[in-house]
Parts: sequence; structure tokens; C-alpha cells
Amino acid sequence: MKKNIPARTHLKRIAELQKKRGEILSLMPEKALKEILEAHQPAALVHSFPEEDFYFLVNDIGPGDAIELLSLASNRQWEYILDLEVWEKDRIEIKAVTKWFDLLLRSDSNRFLKWILDEKVEFFEFYLFHSIEVKIREHDQDPSVFGEDFTTLDDIFYIRFIDHPFKIESNDRYSEHRKELLSTLIRRLADYDHVTYQKVLLEASSIIPAESEEETYRLRNVRLAEKGFLPSDEAIGVYQPMAPSKFNRQGVKSILSNSHQLHLPVPLYHTGMLEEDNLFTLALKRIEKDEVLQQIQTEFAALCNRIIAADLKTIRERGELKKIVQKACGYLSIGLEGLTDKDRTPDTGQAAAFITKFPLYQIFRVGFGFALELKWQAEKWRKKSWYEKVGLSVSFWGEEWLGVLDGLLIKRPLFYDNYKSGLLYREFVSMEDIKWARGVLDQIIYFDNLLSLMEIKLDSVFSYSLLSHKNLVLTLWAKDHLKIDRTSNRSELFRPMSFSEVKSFFENLWLNEKKPRKIKISMKKAFLDWLSDKTGLIDYEITDRLGRTFENIFDEIENEYGEVSEKEMDPRYIHLFLIEGREISRRL
Repeated sequence: MKKNIPARTHLKRIAELQKKRGEILSLMPEKALKEILEAHQPAALVHSFPEEDFYFLVNDIGPGDAIELLSLASNRQWEYILDLEVWEKDRIEIKAVTKWFDLLLRSDSNRFLKWILDEKVEFFEFYLFHSIEVKIREHDQDPSVFGEDFTTLDDIFYIRFIDHPFKIESNDRYSEHRKELLSTLIRRLADYDHVTYQKVLLEASSIIPAESEEETYRLRNVRLAEKGFLPSDEAIGVYQPMAPSKFNRQGVKSILSNSHQLHLPVPLYHTGMLEEDNLFTLALKRIEKDEVLQQIQTEFAALCNRIIAADLKTIRERGELKKIVQKACGYLSIGLEGLTDKDRTPDTGQAAAFITKFPLYQIFRVGFGFALELKWQAEKWRKKSWYEKVGLSVSFWGEEWLGVLDGLLIKRPLFYDNYKSGLLYREFVSMEDIKWARGVLDQIIYFDNLLSLMEIKLDSVFSYSLLSHKNLVLTLWAKDHLKIDRTSNRSELFRPMSFSEVKSFFENLWLNEKKPRKIKISMKKAFLDWLSDKTGLIDYEITDRLGRTFENIFDEIENEYGEVSEKEMDPRYIHLFLIEGREISRRL
């Protein structure tokens, strides 16, 4: 019975530390720092932080203000910070190394020296290789042959600080700061162990930098892969789409039982940013076993890290991380909705079963596949579209439809939000977003197909800077209604209307003179008959596909011009009909 007491005490302490971490991460950065430093055992509390959470906490506080926190950190936490901060793709960024070496040296100089000599000596020697030049004086050699730039601590090894090999702003302040750091490091190293000092200088002057950097990069990737940061060429696989029909063929993941749980610290930053109104978050709430929930939280953090690696980003701040969390959460929710019965409201219990049984990144791939399918549909249509064949730009489709198309046609599709959430574009976050974007894309494709059946010929003499799908079809209809430019065949050369012709058309358009005026039902029917005649389509086929679109156009006409009499009309403010002298500029 006594043997179980330490284990129980240990588990209780782990639970207490996790609770304390959650409370600290919910505080403002300054208060979080104060809470840690005033804790009963601050070092134990800091060491209990997963490396991911500690990294974001340091950046939230500000590296310069987190010196005391860095002094309490473990070697693994230090190493994780360097792994993320000092690399630019597959190259070591010397300026970043200078910054973080300085911070760590100031936090605990003796421990830092011991750490780099025991665990990071190759990395340190690579930094010295790019920062100093070393010459060894022979016993009968005059030091003056080295020049005035060289200094020595032992009259044997002479050192000169070299200019930065990379094209960084040669800022005097940075150069002085770098020299001060190197001077301090070399002096402290010599005081710490003179034999080791000479050995490090000798090795630093003779390394093969390409091989050293490659090996350091390999080891760094191995460490980060444990956190989900795969090399970019592997991480990009998270965006490989997966059809729901193929999902069940994938392998399942193993969930540790309570008796086999490793009791590793669970990253809390990522799941702490989850919104409440999505299927993935609701499914998490249905999971009752703590050990299962904690493993899924850890897996979710790894998924976010994999997305960061695939996007080639360095995420330091809460706001930047929140975007990644929203992206992961959104596509997980879409994937879960796509995997459940499409004819029913998504079942959170079924969704909870999916995230418990299957890897999250596979569910993410299903969700992203729905957005990618829209992108492929848009690209396939665009290649054979009517507007592309006649040489019109994508702005022809108007602001909203242009926004949707632009969001779908980029490398990784985005949802056109039009600042409803404060952003012009954002990630897809629900199946409703997918359905809405698909509906708009279908409308664009149907409209383009309608125009292709009308055999419209645009005048190559003119450049239609304000031409849109709306004013093109409305101008054609108005001209036909007024019997302007009617030809014996169905093909016609499109030209704008005169202002007097537009005014004549408006006289026939309205039901009465009472404001706000409404469009006659007979005119709407005449418009539908005209479209049917020009395209060869049956009227109900047109209304089935584009009825809502044309109703919106008629509503727009009423909103724009229903309060304006013909006498007050100004051609400068009429955009739903093309008028000569305003929309057209002759080609030079």
C-alpha cells in the first residue's frame, strides 16, 4: 500500500500543475509573469509547461521582459525556442542567434555556457565560424603580423571580429551589440575552462560550415517532428484532399488507457483559443474521459504545428496562432460534417466518435477537400468560360462574385467574407460556408453559360471599362425592348445606349409614378421571354437556375432608381445600364 503513495502524490502534483498552468495562460502576460515568479516553486511550475506553451508565453510577455522566466526554463525549453527562432527555412539566421544567445546569457550565464558546451557545441562553433577569425601565434612569431584588429586573452589564440557574411543592414548598433556579446562569450568561456576555450576556437576555425549546418538542421527537424513540425515537403501532405468515401479505409489511432497514460504536459494555448460554435469544439465536450481528451488536445496542437510548417510561417503571437487554430478547427468541423449523414443535422456524438477513433489530420484533409473541390470546379470552368474567350477580365462579374472567384482561384482557397467578420477573406469554417460559395459559383457558371448562348459580339473598337454581367444583359434587353439595333439574325454587335434611350426605357419600366416605384410584372415577364428567345432555353429552366439572381437585379434597380424621376436622372450615377460617353473609352 505504501508503494502507491508516491505515485498518487506524483499524479496529484501533475494535476495541480496543469490546473495552475491553465489559470496562468488565461491571464494577461504581465500578470502571468508575476503569478509564476510568486509561485511556491516557480522552477517546477515553469518546467511543467509544454515547450509550445512556454514559447508563446515568452513571446506574449516579450523576450526582453522575460529574462527571469528564461532563467527558470529547462534546457529542452531553451532548445525549442532556438529551433523555432534562429532558422530561416534551412539556413541558420545569424542575427537571430545573436539575439537569443544574448538573452540566454543574461538569464543564466554559467548554465548557458555549460549547456552550449555539453549539448550545442557544434551549433556554437558554427556561430563562431561566421563571427570571428582565429589565428594561432607560433612561439617565435611577432603578434604585430596579425594587425591591430586582432586581440588575445592568452597570447596564443588571436581573435578578430569579422563583418557579417550575410547582407543584413550594417547597423552600427547591431554590430556593436554583436561584438559585445562575442567578447563576453569568449571571455566567459576562457574563464570557465581555458582548455575547452582553446579547443572550441580551434574547431570553430576549421569546421566545414555546409556539413555542420546540414547536420544541425537534420537534428532540429527530428526534434520538431515530435511536435508536429514536419519538414515543409512532408507537412504539405496535410492539404492533400481525401474523399469521404475513402476515409474509412484509413488506419485508426491508438488511445492510451488511464493505466498506460504517460502523464506528459498537455499544450493548452491551442485548445484555449477554440470557439464555442463549431462541431469540433462541441464534439470535444462530449468526450468524458480526461486521458482521451488530453491526448486529442495534444494531437490538435501537433496538427496546428503541422499547418504552420506547411504554410512556411513562424508564429509567435496569440493573434497569429489564433488564425491557425481557426483554420484547423474550421476544416475539422467541415470534415466532420462531411463524414456524417448529409440529410441530418450533424450529430456531436458521432463527431466525438470520429475524433476519438481517427487521426485529426485525416479529418482535416476531408474538410479541406471540400474547399479544394470548389477551387478545381472554378478553374475547370474558367478555362472554357465565355467571358475568358471574349477577353473580359474577372471584374466583369461584379464585386461580390469577383470576390468569391478570387478567393477560390488562389493556391489555397479562401472564403469571401466581405468584412462581415472584419476580414475581406478568411478560412472556410463550416459546411455552410462551403454551400454558400458553391451556390455563388453555380450562379456564375449558369450566368456565363446563358451569355454564351446569346451569341453576343462585343465591338473590338471600344474598351468596356465598366462592363459587368448585370449592365450587359440589362442593356441588351433594354435595346431590344426599344427595338434598337435589331438585326435579322440572333447575332448582334453590342454597343451602349444613349442617355435619352435609357430615359425612354425607364418610362416603360415602372408600374406607377408613386415613389418608391416598382417594376411592372409584365416587364419582368418580358425580360424572361426575351432571355428564352435569345438563348433557346425554356423559361422555367432559366428561373430554376437564375431566378433568384434576376430578382436581386430587379430589386437593385428599384433601390437605385425607384426614388428618382426621369427628369432628375444623371448618367454619371447610372451603373446598371451602359451609356455612351461614360462607360466607353476609345482604344489609343
